[in-house]
Amino acid sequence: MAEQKIGVCNLCEATCGLLLTIEDGRVTGARGNPDDPLSRGHICPKGVALGDIHADPDRLRRPVRRIGKGPDARWEEIGWDEALDIVADGIARAVNAHGDDAFALYLGNPNAHSLGALTHGLTMVQTFRTRNKFSATSVDQLPHQLIGHQLYGHQLLLPVPDIDRTSYFLVFGANPMASNGSLMTVPDFPGRLRELHERGGRMVVFDPRRTETAKVADEHHFVRPGTDAWVLLAMLHTLFTEGLTAPASYVDGLAAVEAAVAGFTPEAAEQASGVSAEEIVRITREFAAADGAAAYGRMGVSTQEFGLVCQWAVQLLNLVTGNTDRVGGAMFTSPAIDAVGRGLIGRGHHDRFRSRVRQAPEFGGELPVSVLREEIETPGEGQVRALLTIAGNPVLSTPDGVALDRAIDGLDFCASIDIYLNETTRHADVILPPTTLLERDHYDLPFHVLAVRDTARFTPAVFPKSRDQRHDWEIFRDLHLRVNRRLERKAPLRRRLVAEARLRMSPTFLIGMLLRTGRSGVTLTQLRKHPEGVDIGALQPDQLPSRLFTRDKRIQALPDLVAGDLDRLRRQEVPTGEELLLIGRRHQRDCNSWMHNTDRLTRGRTRHHLLMHPADLDARGLVDGALVTVASRVGKVEVEVKATEDVMPGVVSLPHGYGHQRDGVRLAVASQVVGVSINDLTDPDRLDVSGNAVLSGVPVTVS
Repeated sequence: MAEQKIGVCNLCEATCGLLLTIEDGRVTGARGNPDDPLSRGHICPKGVALGDIHADPDRLRRPVRRIGKGPDARWEEIGWDEALDIVADGIARAVNAHGDDAFALYLGNPNAHSLGALTHGLTMVQTFRTRNKFSATSVDQLPHQLIGHQLYGHQLLLPVPDIDRTSYFLVFGANPMASNGSLMTVPDFPGRLRELHERGGRMVVFDPRRTETAKVADEHHFVRPGTDAWVLLAMLHTLFTEGLTAPASYVDGLAAVEAAVAGFTPEAAEQASGVSAEEIVRITREFAAADGAAAYGRMGVSTQEFGLVCQWAVQLLNLVTGNTDRVGGAMFTSPAIDAVGRGLIGRGHHDRFRSRVRQAPEFGGELPVSVLREEIETPGEGQVRALLTIAGNPVLSTPDGVALDRAIDGLDFCASIDIYLNETTRHADVILPPTTLLERDHYDLPFHVLAVRDTARFTPAVFPKSRDQRHDWEIFRDLHLRVNRRLERKAPLRRRLVAEARLRMSPTFLIGMLLRTGRSGVTLTQLRKHPEGVDIGALQPDQLPSRLFTRDKRIQALPDLVAGDLDRLRRQEVPTGEELLLIGRRHQRDCNSWMHNTDRLTRGRTRHHLLMHPADLDARGLVDGALVTVASRVGKVEVEVKATEDVMPGVVSLPHGYGHQRDGVRLAVASQVVGVSINDLTDPDRLDVSGNAVLSGVPVTVS
């Protein structure tokens, strides 16, 4: 007999509420929950396919040990105690023989979508004293977090567009029609955009590709990849020269900002970016005059050479026009569990130490993942000899994946906590698979902090876990205990006892405790009675300056790090526009580097091909549909090309996360090879000053 249960799709940051139909232990139907106060009944194809992950035959359910290497490797299931002991032995052996830094960790994006990974995984990671900690942050959002730390005193005290009340939404390098928002939790973006238009509002998009979002915008402007900083700085220049500024009294250093952007004129921006000076000035005036405006930039501007400057300029557009902390502008959330205010997520710190080989600075205790390969391959004290990956696939999702693939293959020991055999986990001596989305309780700690409306929702597990399964938090707890028993040089006793006590509490118990001690009045009992979620209300203005984490409760508008990078931008030669520049792209049916083995999401037209403007094809004597070679400094790939005017001339586009076959090995893909990896072309030597990888604007040739 069919029954209906309330669930949540936490595959992406939108975290939409679902109504699931369950029959014989399987999901047979999924639709959006209209009673969810944030997602309002919205569902995308990934939510519809959520049950496919639960039933996926490729998914690992019990620990496996690798026998042999390369294409001839085989895998055998083993028990949990044996698997955990092997992993603990491998980690402890590397640390005891070679020191703390001989062990490295990598955390992938799915950790942010798992309650247990946040409450227990981060605690376990923090107990290791290695400096070689890496995550997807440095291929994704590091400029955002660093500028939050520099301006507001905390890496996740980030204002989000008040999309439900804004009248002018200015978007750089973001595609919320496909992503449902990123560092802006905005489920049902299509519905919210319709409401913006119904109240007379406008959305203006700058992007080198005519994305799904650009196609429904009031205006779309092509901008040459890597030059968004010129346009943003020209907008700031216009605000100052035309007297259009209205900053809050707690913002200091604006005279220095005005001087710093003086040379970035609209005319200079036109030469660099291809966007006309007249359009830049007009849009700036419209933004300043709007009754509530919000500027927002995401992946396209975070993953370029001047990503920190771009994200700083986006924040300054809002601050200088008085649109920060204002209804209709860029606002701060008041979540039931304030992970920022309660100190659950650290404020962040920068450049306390540097990587051994390249001397790249850390942020928040993590090094840029672009330096991982050299830390593995370069001999000497501190060389990485053992690696633990947690829900991540850096071989596919970080720069020069081919070289990183070779480096990981040469490690003394590798282990993974993951539900799939993939390009990275295939190197693991042992894979520890946790329960997945529908088998564990869920509460969104980070995405309530970044949502466009204040709500709270606790979702109990839809299915019970079987006896031979482990939740991720149980794996973290048991692995921590086993490794610590084997280490010769242990952490101070008090630190160990505090960590062990926290790791022994369940995530659900911790959520209940945090809600009871919060200020919202929302309790776990209330959320259990209302699994659809509780509405706290629209975002509230006037939270600054009291909410700031800066020592003096003021904002220093021009951090030294940004000022130095502005000097670097001034010295850079203006792009000629003669070379081809590679950008990525996202599709609504994709989830970064996974879910490409789900038939429901991969059927239909292929979408892994290279997009290229017809004029660029003609100039090279190429035709639509041909197999072409795309080459960069670090590598080359072969892929079918598709002619389209949705990319500007001089730009080519490959999606992120594709390429699920190496050395003839079938990985977590049902029966097909689904394209090539863009990160076989991206260059680990190219970093933003924040340490973020440069994935957009990579020079390539196509033949």
